[in-house]
Amino acid sequence: MNSLTRRQFLQYTGAAASVVTAGGLTDAARAEEVLKVGVVYVSPIAEIGWTKQHALAVEAVKSELGDKVAITAIDNIFMPQDAERVFRELAASGNQLIFGTSFSHGTPLQKVAPRFAKTAFEHCSGIVHLANLGTFEARYYEGCYVAGAAGAHMSKSGKIGFIGGFPIPDIVGPANALLLGAQSVKPDITCNALFLNSWFDPGKEKEAANTLLSQGCDVICSMTDTATGVQVAGEGGAWSIGYASDMARFGSGKQLTAFTLDWSSDYLRAAKGVAEGNWKPEARWDGLAAGVVKMAPYNEAIPAEIVAKLKQLEADIGAGKVHPYAGEVKDQDGNVKVAGGSVLSDTDIRGMNWFVQGMIGKLG
Repeated sequence: MNSLTRRQFLQYTGAAASVVTAGGLTDAARAEEVLKVGVVYVSPIAEIGWTKQHALAVEAVKSELGDKVAITAIDNIFMPQDAERVFRELAASGNQLIFGTSFSHGTPLQKVAPRFAKTAFEHCSGIVHLANLGTFEARYYEGCYVAGAAGAHMSKSGKIGFIGGFPIPDIVGPANALLLGAQSVKPDITCNALFLNSWFDPGKEKEAANTLLSQGCDVICSMTDTATGVQVAGEGGAWSIGYASDMARFGSGKQLTAFTLDWSSDYLRAAKGVAEGNWKPEARWDGLAAGVVKMAPYNEAIPAEIVAKLKQLEADIGAGKVHPYAGEVKDQDGNVKVAGGSVLSDTDIRGMNWFVQGMIGKLG
């Protein structure tokens, strides 16, 4: 697998074009037997985090398909104008399947996909579908709800904290689920929420975590692309909840659990579909039941009987017996958003732009 910076990619595509031109029918036929896949990461590939989990899914494709796939991966592409150029270059260089891995890749993909009708595009965290653009996402809120319950069992202050990258529905929804899960154990517990307006800014994240500690939060969950929140919480004697990857080794023994992401099934499904000629754009949104969302091992400090309850909660959510957004649910101002006896629809969950009652913070 090639892992390239954008500058290296430009050099790579130029070299590839020369090879194809000089190739001949035999080489061309051999090239057609190999599935060319391009992947664009929003941040650098680190030991853990959002991009790492996508990189692991790419490795799963390589492991499954072996020499039948050639993968070009480009990291740290965040700005929309850069992403549009990179997606266009990947498509122009013959990649039959191209992945975008961030909400911020949405507009660039929507611009590029129609120009390359024979190329399949997949967008993680996307909401727009085209004839050759599919989307996949995780039900983060399911893992957040379980993690919130774990946090409430261990919290002594009755205050938990949440750090998000941006106040978008994909982050606001899980933040609400974290608190609702905690309130299912302790109804009066509250959550202080802060947003960094960045996916990857360890300095800002450290400041935010310290702010939450100073506000009395003794459990901190951070939905960013670093382990900074887990690390700062542990160093400050607070419990933490990891996101995307299991971050326990950074938490000074204080990570309660993590809601991890396994994108392998999404990547493999798309790759095999393109290779077999039956790929179609889909809107996939899976959680605990499908194994896209998984809970990391629970901290040994959590009593065994509580761990048993948490694992049962996982199973009940996966089976549909418990819904994190089951009513009655009120917003910060006390307005009923989900009536008793009903649950929030998938459409409303994916467009969530309000905080639940007990959340301390602002979205604007």
